[in-house]
Amino acid sequence: MFSDFIEELSWRGLIQHKIDGLEERLSEKMAVGYIGFDPTANSLHVGSLLPIMVLVRFQRAGHKPIAIVGGGTGMIGDPSGKTAERQLLDSQTLQKNVEGLKNQLYKYLDFENGENKAELLNNIDWLGKLSMIDFLRDVGKYFRVNVMLTKDSVKKRIESEVGISFTEFTYQILQAYDFEYLYRTKNCILQMGATDQWGNITAGTDYIRYKHGSEGRVFGLTFPLVTKADGTKFGKSEKGNVWLDPNLTTPYQFYQFWLRCDDNTAPKFLRYYTLLDKQKIEQLEQEHAQAPHLRILQHALADEITTFVHGKDALNLARKTTKALFSKNLEEAFAGLSDEEINLILSGADSITISREQLQTGLSILDAIVLSGLKQSKGDARKLIQSNGFSVNKLKWTQPNDVLTEKHLLQNKFIMLQSGKSDIVVLKTE
Repeated sequence: MFSDFIEELSWRGLIQHKIDGLEERLSEKMAVGYIGFDPTANSLHVGSLLPIMVLVRFQRAGHKPIAIVGGGTGMIGDPSGKTAERQLLDSQTLQKNVEGLKNQLYKYLDFENGENKAELLNNIDWLGKLSMIDFLRDVGKYFRVNVMLTKDSVKKRIESEVGISFTEFTYQILQAYDFEYLYRTKNCILQMGATDQWGNITAGTDYIRYKHGSEGRVFGLTFPLVTKADGTKFGKSEKGNVWLDPNLTTPYQFYQFWLRCDDNTAPKFLRYYTLLDKQKIEQLEQEHAQAPHLRILQHALADEITTFVHGKDALNLARKTTKALFSKNLEEAFAGLSDEEINLILSGADSITISREQLQTGLSILDAIVLSGLKQSKGDARKLIQSNGFSVNKLKWTQPNDVLTEKHLLQNKFIMLQSGKSDIVVLKTE
């Protein structure tokens, strides 16, 4: 049972680096392993969801997962994958972020049952007790600057125009101390993380070996770093994120993100993010290959992940919203629905609220497009209309100088604006 974890990660394509001997150690008996989450925002995002899934699989394989919320390291900022130094957070914001991440992590791991029940810890509880003198004498002496300089996260920043501060340079020591503390107090023998964490992880394994000698037999494992369509890293301080908090990214938006995956990405994400087994995923791939226009992989992906993160009810609402908004005939799609049902569907869509007065006097279509966020300027809005890429209530709009009025309202409640095939924003009236 215990050996299944590495085999499971392997066929899912989730092993980037690992220290030799890990598979044998995990097959012997229950192991304790951890992943850290820095509280640079009050919600996790889809990039964070992959390490969560790794912890879930670790626990399902019979091992004990520890999730660390970095209330201490979050005050410093990890330079990994960053081209500039992070904006340091004040203590009040940091504490709010810590609580937000804790509440989300409690949803996905079992913290109550069995010998391998999960633990959730905050590293400020031990890092906050270190004095500068103790840190330098008892921890810093085990680290060699020449070795620290070879870490990718440090090398890239040193070679950049902005350089790296001493504060961020010491981050790897703090993360290494976390690992040693967990090894010493929780018998934790494994640290996991995305591939950009390999340097920080090996700093910890080296520190434990130096400090504890041959007894300090610990391991590291990394998985691929999931990036956005433009190749940049998902990060809590980055733009264009898809959040796990439904108040930041609605279940409908979340569902749509996965539904829009291309055919090359969907098979990989099914392996990364779902708990479907190998046989089921391969079956879905065969069905998809026979009828790619049905987008079977994308629908399975969106269904599984939305249910895991937001629950079955949220999935059902996301499906209803999708069906209604992408219907060819909006009048038919909303006909016969009660006000409560219509409001529920519209609550899941990307939307903005406008006043009746704006429609009574006439709202410039260019202003409406900018207000909706479909375009950032009136010039771009005009180009969108002139390129025949804009619709109102599923009907092509060709006149950039026309206005929206009450006659465009559907169900006397809303107007649908659409750019291209998939970017939809609902104008709701108050």
